[in-house]
Amino acid sequence: MKNLAIDTSSAIGSVAILEDDNVIDQINLDDGKTHSENLMPLVDDILKRNSLDIKDIEMISCCTGPGSFTGIRIGVATVKPIAEVLNVKVASVTSLEILARNIENQETIVSLIDARNNQVYCGIFDKEYNKKQEYLADDINNIIEVLKKYGNITFVGNGAILHKELLTNSLKTVNFAEENIQSATNCGKIGYKKFIENELYNADTIVPIYLRKSQAERLKK
Repeated sequence: MKNLAIDTSSAIGSVAILEDDNVIDQINLDDGKTHSENLMPLVDDILKRNSLDIKDIEMISCCTGPGSFTGIRIGVATVKPIAEVLNVKVASVTSLEILARNIENQETIVSLIDARNNQVYCGIFDKEYNKKQEYLADDINNIIEVLKKYGNITFVGNGAILHKELLTNSLKTVNFAEENIQSATNCGKIGYKKFIENELYNADTIVPIYLRKSQAERLKK
């Protein structure tokens, strides 16, 4: 099954093509342009260099957030019409799941994404990448209080890099990932797992996952 994976929830735009959960190709791009400028050319490029047509795609794995509000909207808005035209199902994959896949065989994996102003998005997973509790969006100090009930934590994500000293001084037995970049490859592998578990959606039911309101919405309120 040809699986097109797309992640625009961070500064790096990432697209990949997989055969089931086996990677065929991936392109990451962070050239200063917006995802709205780069995404469709990236999709076109990866198809052409692998001698594929968009009609060969049989499912789409889309990162639906949390992360960049604008990036998430662009990714979801792009995937919807492609999936509709191709009549294929979509896997909704979170950025926190994608980051967790950078870690293997660790008791507790914690994905942290910087949400600015000392806020982070947090996902807590076991070694099989199952959520230990619902996702969080809160001040890093409040997140630390939640994490104190877990032991032997391995952190991943730009939020972990930003708050590394605080996390190290506040928690026992912590480790940090070497790879902190989100990849469409991981998105595609998770998406295929969701396909196996019958967790795919129609194009019109895919929605962004923000976890918190945008700065504009907060200021308006």
